[in-house]
Amino acid sequence: MLYSCSSSESVVSKNVDLGKYEYASIINNETYHIPAELMVYEIQLFDAVEASRLQLVGEHRIHELTPLQQSKLLLVKYGVSHNDDAAIVTVNFIDYMTGRPVASCRGTFGLGLDRAGDLNGAIKKVEKQISKTFPKR
Repeated sequence: MLYSCSSSESVVSKNVDLGKYEYASIINNETYHIPAELMVYEIQLFDAVEASRLQLVGEHRIHELTPLQQSKLLLVKYGVSHNDDAAIVTVNFIDYMTGRPVASCRGTFGLGLDRAGDLNGAIKKVEKQISKTFPKR
């Protein structure tokens, strides 16, 4: 197969105003972390979130935010998968105060020829989805 027809997309909760969110903290701890062989792509995933209007806050600095700022904070979890045809990168945004998922962005890319190229393409596509979901003001 020379290409994959999988689509990139975002899903947003009907009951949430994404306009209220200003901050994001990417979760990367002992219970949730990227596989070692994919760590090189972690930089690009952080860049993808920074390309939106959300301001990154280190997970160890969340306690320094005021309660009002915490109410505008999203936790970010990401997943990366790859098969013979394509790479898929999913980035989920979770309300810090409630733990409720509010948005999920997915980027899919595949020529099936080069794993690194497919992952790079999927990250670029998820970055576009994140920027559309949380556009700069």
